[in-house]
Amino acid sequence: MKRPSRNDCGPVRLTVVVHADMLVCIDNPRREIADGAVAFRGGEIVAVGTTTDLARLIGTADEVVQARGCVVTPGLVNTHHHLFQSLTRAVPGAIDAPLFGWLKRLYPIWARYRPEDVFAATQLGLAELAMSGCTLSTDHLYLFPDGVTLDDTIAAAEGIGIRFHPTRGAMSVGTSAGGLPPDSLVEDEAAILADTIRVIDRFHDPAPGAMVRIGVAPCSPFSVSQGLMRDSALLARDKRVMLHTHLAEDADDVAFSLERFGCRPGAYAESLGWTGPDVWLAHCVQLDQAEIDLFARTRTGVAHCPCSNCRLGSGIAPLRAMVAAGVRVGLGVDGSASSDSGNLLQEARQAMLLQRAVGGAAAFDPRAALFLATRGGAEMLGRDDCGSLEVGKRADIAVWDMADLSSTGAWDLVAGLILSPPWGARDVFVEGRAVVRNGTLAQADRDGIVRAAERSVARLKELA
Repeated sequence: MKRPSRNDCGPVRLTVVVHADMLVCIDNPRREIADGAVAFRGGEIVAVGTTTDLARLIGTADEVVQARGCVVTPGLVNTHHHLFQSLTRAVPGAIDAPLFGWLKRLYPIWARYRPEDVFAATQLGLAELAMSGCTLSTDHLYLFPDGVTLDDTIAAAEGIGIRFHPTRGAMSVGTSAGGLPPDSLVEDEAAILADTIRVIDRFHDPAPGAMVRIGVAPCSPFSVSQGLMRDSALLARDKRVMLHTHLAEDADDVAFSLERFGCRPGAYAESLGWTGPDVWLAHCVQLDQAEIDLFARTRTGVAHCPCSNCRLGSGIAPLRAMVAAGVRVGLGVDGSASSDSGNLLQEARQAMLLQRAVGGAAAFDPRAALFLATRGGAEMLGRDDCGSLEVGKRADIAVWDMADLSSTGAWDLVAGLILSPPWGARDVFVEGRAVVRNGTLAQADRDGIVRAAERSVARLKELA
């Protein structure tokens, strides 16, 4: 399989986006530029300013993109997903279940997956993300039935065109050993580590502008052994890649940690080497103040997934307290079997609303939510080359038409992007290449993606 490359751009073209009603840079000065413009040559941003400031480039550009009536932002960054779950939305028996019951209902269905199902699910989920303005997504694939490999997801992502950080997940402790997953879905730990090394060596690209980076991601404390958690951390650090797992997702998760390990999830993670700037943890809904302080001190990241947390009744994560303490936070849509959709603007809106529900109307600002959805997530994933519109950064850009039915009437357009978000992005560029143009996928066949997903869903329903 050919590795997606930042250099596969063909001729280096100069593109200038002009006359944006507001260009939101998410840089250190937090510039918001009226009648804004951004120019990029190939995959790199070469100029940012007003349309007048960039007039000299407009005349020599290969393409000029008009953005009147639009807000232009950095592309959105999704820090937690299970793309394979896109084929199991709204499954009866899982609709009203909490986390552990939800998993037990879905594990037997997921055990029937084939490589073509994972490919179809990944393309479906990434297409949905791209249409909603996402330019970089992680993925946490932790089950590998019937010949499925991480390679299937990487091939799928290449066809959509967005930046991709898949993680090689794993489950090694089945029900017979006191774990949650069925024994049929767990793997031998030596085989897990060997395959993790294989995919890192084959696909991981540490260079600036990388389209693919690999992470190491044993699924959760209730589905892998302490030994695998430790060995995974050692492997990731030897290979200089990042670490990811679920932690403190709901009250049952915390109770399991106390009963099995004799400590809270944060202390358990720390004891196994699972804190630090190369670690990001999904959910963290049930953190206490000591755990928040630990993650702030060690620069451990948190992927906040508010819609999924609501759907599963997991609780409201202490987002405001985490941000105030200095914890690095990004947003994640989580799997589409629990969040039911993959729209990061909606996640940003939900994150803001939940903090206001418990902390008052001024508890969380729309611009703070937009930061988490862009630069916050990029920095947490170690991508200082993405997440803001600045000269030298990668050309990952979203153009939002604020004349959309759901956004018309917004006075403050930047706040309106979160408070009254458009249904999707008008245009999306990743590494300077169009992924979405005029609300349509530019590199992939939408109808073909849907047909493939429908075939897989029909087969899974028959087997279920």
